[in-house]
Amino acid sequence: MTVLHTSDWHLGQKFLFRDREDEHQAALDWLHQLIAGEEIDVLIVAGDIFDIGNPPNYARRMYYNFITNLRKTTCRHVVIVGGNHDSPAMLEAPRDLLQSMQVHVVGSGRTDPGEEVIVLHDAQGEPEAIVAAVPFLRDRDLRTSVAGETGSQRIDKIREGIKAHYEAVGAVCEPYRDLDVPILATGHLYAQGAAASDKQDNIYIGDKENIQVGDFPEVFDYVALGHIHRQQAIGGQEHVRYCGSLIPLSFSETKDDKGVLLLTFDGKKLAEITVKQLPVFRRLKTIQGTLADVEEALQRFAAKGDRGLTPWVEVLVEREGAPARLDLHLQQLVAEADLELLKIRLVGSQKEAWDTDQEVVDLEDLDIEEVFRRRCESVGLEDKETDELVHTFKELMDWQRTESEEA
Repeated sequence: MTVLHTSDWHLGQKFLFRDREDEHQAALDWLHQLIAGEEIDVLIVAGDIFDIGNPPNYARRMYYNFITNLRKTTCRHVVIVGGNHDSPAMLEAPRDLLQSMQVHVVGSGRTDPGEEVIVLHDAQGEPEAIVAAVPFLRDRDLRTSVAGETGSQRIDKIREGIKAHYEAVGAVCEPYRDLDVPILATGHLYAQGAAASDKQDNIYIGDKENIQVGDFPEVFDYVALGHIHRQQAIGGQEHVRYCGSLIPLSFSETKDDKGVLLLTFDGKKLAEITVKQLPVFRRLKTIQGTLADVEEALQRFAAKGDRGLTPWVEVLVEREGAPARLDLHLQQLVAEADLELLKIRLVGSQKEAWDTDQEVVDLEDLDIEEVFRRRCESVGLEDKETDELVHTFKELMDWQRTESEEA
């Protein structure tokens, strides 16, 4: 049996106010061709299919067209779980229709762990794989708030809740252990030891590490993780892996190879893991230095040949010696080039960075929770107090999103 593990598509993402429809469509087309060419049996998408809970219509269309087109391939089963960016209600709205096409969607955690365990049957009706389809587990799926509890107590309860949830679904999978079929699990969280290219959503306020590799029950022959955008095995365990995002989602991810993981099982034994690397459909480039360095690098980059979609460039220019209208100067410099300057920013020189402890922050680089956290810190709150307030703020935002989805 062949299984394809992918995650973190983030369809509908706005990149500094630019749509990424062309890149995402190219990536999905490539993925479809790979599934057809490699004769994949099972596709697993481990969360964050969309970038926001209410994605644009074009993103929804791409998603449903991709699923529909899979019927023309050998792919017999699709398992999709929700991530922290996804709306469970939106993902699960067509659940019954999709299930008739052997597309299984689990948008949110279930009270009954058995509802997350999916038995995939072959043409003769016999089990050929078991999937513990665990989505991103929200606070309300894991614990009940208690008045007066501290931030560290909340974090401990969340960790205990995640571990207990996997133990529960693992127990449901135990009866299938004697069958010579793979038992897989999914997850959308931050596993201990994971390395990210950039600051990624700290899903649960407090320590970013939500689970240890040893917390996944031994019954699982492979654990397909999502949330971290860099491809990697965790804790020295080859069978517990992040596949990474489908395309680079920020300038900090441009050095990461983007791809998917092809798993080959011989019965329940994981015989081989093959990385399938995606082409670069649009180059994201960061150029930093003095004005002269940046001008030379921009001209050198612009002189390169055809690179598919128009490259997007971030420019960080050292403040010393920069002209008053830096943006206009650089835009004129590359006016005839096949590239687009998305971000132009002045930064301190290396010497200035060494001489000062102050950090100059662009609000575009911060998410709403980080802005709230910094506001708490600015009024002199201690770390413990800040963690508790940020956790409450996060719960309120989660509640507001849920209310708007159900309205």
